[in-house]
Amino acid sequence: MLTPLKAKSEGKLAKQICKVVLDHFEKQYSKELGDTWNTVREILTSPSCWQYAVLLNRFNYPFELEKDLHLKGYHTLFQESLPNYPKSMKCYLSRTPGRIPSERHQVGNLKKYYLLNAASLLPVLALELRDGEKVLDLCAAPGGKSIALLQCACPGYLQCNEYDSLRFRWLRQTLESFIPQPLINVIKVSELDGRKMGDAQPEMFDKMLVDAPCSNDRSWLFSSDSQKASCRISQRRKLPLLQIELLRSAIKALRPGGILVYSTCTLSKAENQDVISEILNSHSNMMPVDIKGIARTCSQDFTFAPTGQECGLLVIPDKGKAWGPMYVAKLKKSWSTGKW
Repeated sequence: MLTPLKAKSEGKLAKQICKVVLDHFEKQYSKELGDTWNTVREILTSPSCWQYAVLLNRFNYPFELEKDLHLKGYHTLFQESLPNYPKSMKCYLSRTPGRIPSERHQVGNLKKYYLLNAASLLPVLALELRDGEKVLDLCAAPGGKSIALLQCACPGYLQCNEYDSLRFRWLRQTLESFIPQPLINVIKVSELDGRKMGDAQPEMFDKMLVDAPCSNDRSWLFSSDSQKASCRISQRRKLPLLQIELLRSAIKALRPGGILVYSTCTLSKAENQDVISEILNSHSNMMPVDIKGIARTCSQDFTFAPTGQECGLLVIPDKGKAWGPMYVAKLKKSWSTGKW
């Protein structure tokens, strides 16, 4: 999911790593990632190594900031070499840790940039949004991916949905901070249970983004409450069921021929590859879309772990490329009837 790394990042630097969570991850990821886990663990447990990308807001373009980023050695994501890369999206990366100051929310003033984990843009780019399309961001808070979608194109209709009431308010504020009023008018912000969206709006959307609730590896590692962390871990095995229910609902809301992108910010195979495998095995009208080309194109900026899937990518944090975790899978709905 697109968590704004500006939030509480200073606090994380001072927090202790939660041993309960680290031990749990150690047991699971040493098996799933092998020796790669050693490097991933080193990055995840060292916030001072984390990198922050700068997504420029095309609706209040910061020309002076862009010049300054060039002077500081930042470069654009993908160097714009990705096929179908939207020219209107400008995201700058640095190969060194650190971040520029975040902007405060001010009513009536659009922010000039958004700080984020650069890997969070991969689900947005995989969606390949076009002007005029109807789009649903099913689990939209805090709003970073919705903001990024609007940097790519101007949809005919965009629904940003968030079921959690606190995160819903955060989502509304994010949109108000980055999107001009005329465009806000084509955006619907809803607070609905995503598992019921398919029945409420069957076959309505051309594109669907499901950035699902998941065991957020970065934030979980810095849980200040060990008891709460233990509770999260015990509930972790229930997350794949929720993710599958959200995807099944999304598939119902997607028109035939439409595109669905699923993403999480966890390394967990149970929440990533296994969820997509279950969907493909139980829905004959959902076809995998090969996105290996993205990994080939952006290997200089991201490190990927094998997923065993042509339709799935997994970004893992690495030295000098401290992005992720981010899992992305792309599916297409065929015109045949699926199995529900």
